[in-house]
Amino acid sequence: MVSILMVCLGNICRSPLAHGILESKLPSDKFYVDSAGTANYHVGDNPDHRSIAVARANGINISHQRGRQFKVSDFDTFDHIFVMDQSNFENVIKLARNTHDSSKVKLILEVDPHIKDKHVPDPYYGTIKDFEHVYSLLDNSCNIISKNLINN
Repeated sequence: MVSILMVCLGNICRSPLAHGILESKLPSDKFYVDSAGTANYHVGDNPDHRSIAVARANGINISHQRGRQFKVSDFDTFDHIFVMDQSNFENVIKLARNTHDSSKVKLILEVDPHIKDKHVPDPYYGTIKDFEHVYSLLDNSCNIISKNLINN
């Protein structure tokens, strides 16, 4: 089974959306998707209500997810670790024990050569439109990721 982890700061906005989107595109018998945050602000919390609403509007239910913090053992558990922005990237890389760990970590938008800004904006202090924009960015990248994973 191939395992994929989505990581953002608090694990309530971007990474739960990426988790739900990618999970909806992959067969569950071959792939495991999860999400985590680099900070511990929202451990045990549901995703932000706006992330839940945007996911639901697109036919995806993420309301069952609960926030958790990224831990060093995630390098052992996951084959691929996709982070939402440079700050998340740096925080995860700091925990890497070796080059094998760090080789698993990528900015999620790096998979799309058409996107210039490789950082998923944090919609937390924004409006529902910001969450919809984030959903669109993540959906596009998750389409690419799912095709790459299924074809490998």
